[in-house]
Amino acid sequence: MSDAGSPKTKKPAARKRKPAAKKAAKAANTAVAVADKPVVEPAGASDAAPAPVTLIRVPLPVRWRDLDAFNHVNNSQYLSYLEEARLQWMMTVPGQGLDDHVAPVVAAANLNYRRPIEWPAEVAIELFVERLGNTSLSVAHRIVDAKDPAVLYCDGHVVMVWIDRNTGRAAPLPEAVRVACS
Repeated sequence: MSDAGSPKTKKPAARKRKPAAKKAAKAANTAVAVADKPVVEPAGASDAAPAPVTLIRVPLPVRWRDLDAFNHVNNSQYLSYLEEARLQWMMTVPGQGLDDHVAPVVAAANLNYRRPIEWPAEVAIELFVERLGNTSLSVAHRIVDAKDPAVLYCDGHVVMVWIDRNTGRAAPLPEAVRVACS
């Protein structure tokens, strides 16, 4: 059978979305129109988020063995750098945030690779409190050039969950960890 003689059904037109740049421009134009009016903020009000609590800054040399075939630090090595910094921070926490009953595990890791690290170099791993929960801690991180912190190699965060060693279930965050994060 041929559908040459049958009426064609018309599909509904797809909805067009405005590109993000046009949306931003429209928002900027609106802001300019409003910007002509004076803005009065209450005393002490600020849009700036509070400064994150710095846990530690650990300088580390880039080792020859950290490199891959492209002559820069292999992406998997970044996780080792972060692990080393977390371990050095944990060594400063009384009881190291663990005992016979509870211990931390890494539940998630997010790394944003911003630029390659080439050898020779010295990097610094900076750790910050991102979120303090009942059983977990989100640790934000930055891997930067040790001499110039404006050179950002990587950022992101790691979620650490304290677990009960016997049951494998989440356990309350140790008080020593809470104190170390404030």
